[in-house]
Amino acid sequence: MRKKKELTEAEKRDLAMKYEVAEELGLLEKVERYGWRGLTSRESGRIGGIMGTRKTAERKRTEADKVDRVDT
Repeated sequence: MRKKKELTEAEKRDLAMKYEVAEELGLLEKVERYGWRGLTSRESGRIGGIMGTRKTAERKRTEADKVDRVDT
């Protein structure tokens, strides 16, 4: 049996976001019952797409905050 590796902070945040999005889409029960492999490619893609959009928005907010701090 494979040894589970320790997750980095970024991986932990991604996993938490993944569960959050799955819950918002009404897929959390399916994930809990069948695992991530139980999702269709369409469902998985939807989760990944939303996660990507949120990460991009967060990155832009972070960059904007850095610029605001430099300007003041």
